[in-house]
Amino acid sequence: MGIESEVFGDALPVADRYAKFLAEAGVERGLIGPREVDRLWERHLINCAVVAEVIPERARVVDIGSGAGLPGIVLAIVRPDLSITLLEPLLRRTTFLNECVEMLGLTNVVVRRARAEEVASEFSMDVATARAVAPLERLARWALPLLRPGGELLALKGERAAAELEEAQPVLKRFGVRTTELLQVGRGKVDPPTTLVRVVAEHAPRRAKGSRKKRSS
Repeated sequence: MGIESEVFGDALPVADRYAKFLAEAGVERGLIGPREVDRLWERHLINCAVVAEVIPERARVVDIGSGAGLPGIVLAIVRPDLSITLLEPLLRRTTFLNECVEMLGLTNVVVRRARAEEVASEFSMDVATARAVAPLERLARWALPLLRPGGELLALKGERAAAELEEAQPVLKRFGVRTTELLQVGRGKVDPPTTLVRVVAEHAPRRAKGSRKKRSS
């Protein structure tokens, strides 16, 4: 467990408990495919953990469509300084996430059962993360209203990252984003490196008429 130890450090025993829970309860409940068990560490845990390289200290993070906790639970394990909200609309998944939080003793995590568009008025986060949730064009509509001005969306993407970024330009322009870029993190730790689309919000996102004014979480 050389790379695993390098990535997780003193938190490796906690990460190992999470990996075993994913391999057992996660598979039984349909949150992780049986074929993923043999590659949980490289394809899932380490792939998510390296995102921490670009998250500021003590950031408030919302993980959209958290599912089995990837990347939210992993980030909470590797970065206890972060305050993380796991946002997930499905009951069976929030039940799983709450069990994870309790079992792992993660005091920096809150699980919230809701859709992003339902809670936009309650959030003003530093960072939003998402993995395998939706194309960037749609994801941006959900994520950007959850961010404070200057906050960042970090979307874990694959081979179509550049294409999705291009396709999302009209939506990003409408939201008045500051910058967009493609990043690769985890070089030398995971192969291939994790690809991120980073979108930095400039202004408070525009809202439909009649929507409530956003307040801090």
